[in-house]
Amino acid sequence: MTKKETKQLEQDDKHYIWHPFTQMKDYTEETLLIVKRAKGSYLIDTNGKRYIDGVSSLWVNIHGHRKKEIDRAIMRQVRQVSHSTLLGLSNVPAIKLAKKLVSIAPRGLSRVFFSDNGSTAVEVALKIAFQYWQQRPHPQKEKTRFISLKNAYHGDTLGAVSVGGIDLFHETYRPLLFKTYQAASPYCYRCSLKKRYPECSLACLNQLEKVMKKNHQKIAAMIIEPEVQGAGGMLMSPPGYLKGVRRLCSRYSILLIADEVAVGFGRTGRMFACEHEGVHPDIMAVAKGITGGYLPLAATLTTEEVYQAFLGEYREFKTFFHGHTYTGNQLACAAALANLEIFEKEKALQKLQAKISYLGNKLRPFTALSNVGEVRQKGFMVGIELVKDRKTKEPYPLEGKIGIRVTNEARKRGVVIRPLGNVIVLMPPLSISYRELNTLTEIVYKSILEVTGD
Repeated sequence: MTKKETKQLEQDDKHYIWHPFTQMKDYTEETLLIVKRAKGSYLIDTNGKRYIDGVSSLWVNIHGHRKKEIDRAIMRQVRQVSHSTLLGLSNVPAIKLAKKLVSIAPRGLSRVFFSDNGSTAVEVALKIAFQYWQQRPHPQKEKTRFISLKNAYHGDTLGAVSVGGIDLFHETYRPLLFKTYQAASPYCYRCSLKKRYPECSLACLNQLEKVMKKNHQKIAAMIIEPEVQGAGGMLMSPPGYLKGVRRLCSRYSILLIADEVAVGFGRTGRMFACEHEGVHPDIMAVAKGITGGYLPLAATLTTEEVYQAFLGEYREFKTFFHGHTYTGNQLACAAALANLEIFEKEKALQKLQAKISYLGNKLRPFTALSNVGEVRQKGFMVGIELVKDRKTKEPYPLEGKIGIRVTNEARKRGVVIRPLGNVIVLMPPLSISYRELNTLTEIVYKSILEVTGD
């Protein structure tokens, strides 16, 4: 592509596109990168420059770009049918994918409701949980509320925002949202209870139980990001926390919704994050990596008990009145099936374990930097929290844009990453090579040095 063509695209982008989670006033040609092609772990811009995709194109690309098996699966499906509705009809890829998801999901999940993205998967989960208590054999109609965690992120639609806990993202919309109960986040580095792990004996669970004990008759479900609160800053739950949440939900008759949108499909080193502590949720939402980063698709899985509450005579109107135009889209389901087949054929999760250890070793030097407060890692999910003062944990002021400056510096050096405030996020494709991991971490390290003046 010529420089003139690239310049025109840059102007058209600036003139026509409103980018998500982006302050368009700050969006300049200097920060603009137009992707034209991709291959493996690399994105390639209109000038032919290659960049390591350090966040898997927002956490979705699993096996690298242009994976031939997924390419072929989509092309085969195009030659048959690209889309037909799932409202009253079915299709071959959707059936096969639903069966496959149930076979690999945590035990007890037996039904699959397809949708389009993580937010919709969560909306489906919330509505199912609410309606379940209204029409189960022994209804508990007062159970209409939800409990979630501070620093939680479950999507951008209004229901998902209602159970979110990041003021920067969610506070603006507070007048539009339904009320929820909120418990302390297991954010050990900045514990809101002023305690330290492990001496705290998981005091945040005690606080959660107090909320449940007082309000369980009103609570339909608790929603949680298992093991890692992603958009909250890659906050890792301490061992035993997730299992404790499951125990409390069972004790107080509260459904547990596992939001595995970000953590599912190998990101934490297991197929699903719930597996780390042997937790079986009542409802599970998945999306992002389900198609290997190719097409929008999501699914909400439920137990048979939950599903049965929606069965009845037509006149009873127990139907789940919810759906999406592209629910169960054939192209997306075909891509997802190919994605899951790669996990098996290439033994992706088994091979990943050594890479996780290697990545951990490459992250150790970061902990010595005076402006790095904490390095958090769970599998291939990494958060590097930058602080103005390491001793006091004083954060950089947001107006300093420290995270943005680091990622801009990394881009100059050939790496695409995206920060969460003062937290530098790394989440490369599971297929990334050791050499590419080495390059990725070295560039991020040098970028932090350059920006912080360490």
